[in-house]
Amino acid sequence: MDPYPGDAERRVDRRTVLAGLAAGGLTATSGCVRQTRSVVNRDGAEQLSLTITTVPSDVDRESIRIARILRNNLEAVGIDVTIDMLAVEEFYRETLVNHDFDCYVGPYHGDMDPELLYELLYSAFADEPGWQNPFGFTSLTFDELLEDLHESPDEDRPEHVADVLDVLADEQPFVPLCVPEELRLVRTDRFEGWDDHHLATRLGYLGLEPLGPDDADPPNELRGVVTDPRPTENLNPLSVEYRERGTYVDLLYDSLGTADNDGDEGESGDIYPWLAESWEWEDRTGAESTTDVTVTLRPEASFHDGEPLTADDVAFTYRFVEDTSLGEGPVAAPSPRYRGKVAAVESVEALDDRTLEMSIETGRQAGERALTVPILPEHIWAERTDEASVFGFARRPGATDAVVLDNVPPIGSGPYQFVDRSERERLHLERFDEHFSLGVDGLPQPTVERFTTRVAPRSASAIEIVEENDADVTVSPLESYSIEMVSETESVRLHRSPSQTFYHVGFNLRQAPFTSPYFRQVFARLLDKAHLVEEVFEGYARPVATPLGDDEAWVPEAYRWGGETGTGSEGEDEGEGEADDPSAPFLGSAGDVDVSRARRAFEEAGYRYDDRGSLLVRQ
Repeated sequence: MDPYPGDAERRVDRRTVLAGLAAGGLTATSGCVRQTRSVVNRDGAEQLSLTITTVPSDVDRESIRIARILRNNLEAVGIDVTIDMLAVEEFYRETLVNHDFDCYVGPYHGDMDPELLYELLYSAFADEPGWQNPFGFTSLTFDELLEDLHESPDEDRPEHVADVLDVLADEQPFVPLCVPEELRLVRTDRFEGWDDHHLATRLGYLGLEPLGPDDADPPNELRGVVTDPRPTENLNPLSVEYRERGTYVDLLYDSLGTADNDGDEGESGDIYPWLAESWEWEDRTGAESTTDVTVTLRPEASFHDGEPLTADDVAFTYRFVEDTSLGEGPVAAPSPRYRGKVAAVESVEALDDRTLEMSIETGRQAGERALTVPILPEHIWAERTDEASVFGFARRPGATDAVVLDNVPPIGSGPYQFVDRSERERLHLERFDEHFSLGVDGLPQPTVERFTTRVAPRSASAIEIVEENDADVTVSPLESYSIEMVSETESVRLHRSPSQTFYHVGFNLRQAPFTSPYFRQVFARLLDKAHLVEEVFEGYARPVATPLGDDEAWVPEAYRWGGETGTGSEGEDEGEGEADDPSAPFLGSAGDVDVSRARRAFEEAGYRYDDRGSLLVRQ
């Protein structure tokens, strides 16, 4: 399938130009070899140097191990590599906010709906902070494919996903590596209902049934343990460097709808009314891709400070996420989080205190994701529009107080409210007794008065805390190395949830050498994903070729993973390799890069080496 129908001539021209002179200043040998060499000899050249940005092992053991393997493989093919290990907050600030990186290794946390492709890659987001196109990928032709996907009715989405994945395999703005298994440890002697909902969402901690021995009352406290201390430091739902899964934000803040994914791996889950009592969808007459949604809020909804929650707060939230300066700043200041979701919303109008009308420019499946944004109290957040002057945001013009404040104490409307915290040690929440769920039959409710969370340094410590009956659940998924440490009993068991994470290598396409798709294509083939699954994740993951995993609902068979560790990765020269990784077959076997083949791939892509085996770049 030609991903650019009607544009074949343009594609050939573009490929010819890039093959003849690699974009971003790398020295090319394709085309007129002698002429290129004379330029190199005259201008001089030096070895290409790159920095891989990631986090240390006490934050994410898998990321740093992948980075080290990648460094070794890059050095083997003549590239000088440095690993820059940053504290987790600084890592996300530098990559997602300041865009100051060459390439990075890390996880993406979020649902696996195809709409994430629009959020990750749409050109208009390239200069915005957050997970909205952190790679700086820009292509008007690709944007047309993303817009077709973004605006298509539900029944047409699989066809448009296939078109996007075709081009994604060529462009490689980032390299999906694997989807880790999402395992937690739970105590079944104190609560039941762990399997009802996903434990990365608010619903996972609502509706649990407390259990108690015959001679004692059931517990009135849910005890969690995390290995990530950031929820004890910052509870700002808009701060991208402190938020990954957003579990605690979802307990503190309500959204119009809530996702419920307790099904198959990779599914994003259905969206059900939550703060919304109901919604009605109606296609706008004469508008092919626009739908009007009339939303009715639950009666007597209120924030934790007693102020009523009205349709005005909802309308404010969607305007605020789009521009946290509310039009008062020198430039628009979109939120680093949720911006991609609200991009589907064309307009929001409050009709009365409980009713609002939203215009959605996507099909229903994609549009429902826009209803999962946390609703902010206007009387608090409207005062946070001033431009921030915080260290680390100097390169982000227009950043406002709204995205840098720690937001402690948080005032939301969710089923639990903030009590206190000890930074990097504990977080204490208690049930919000005025929450609407307590008066509505059929909705999961906060069944205990208190939800306390303690911080453990690593998964091994978290396992011990649960096994010794000092916690009921590891809210953070277990790291792969620790899973074999678990001793399951009648009271303690491993809980598996559909994974909402994929590990990847992200490229900064704003600067050389990653401006060149040919460089990215060869780079992507220097990692044996199946080998990483076995060596880094100890088998508790599955290799993937797309950010949507192998979901049969969306991913064509041609892009689903097809092999086992160490098989079929010996390269397409012998007709092998396609079975395992259809997007970027490994240039080697069993984790060992074939240096001669990798060098030949770079040379065929237009780059050259010196006599010492160093890949060259112009000074």
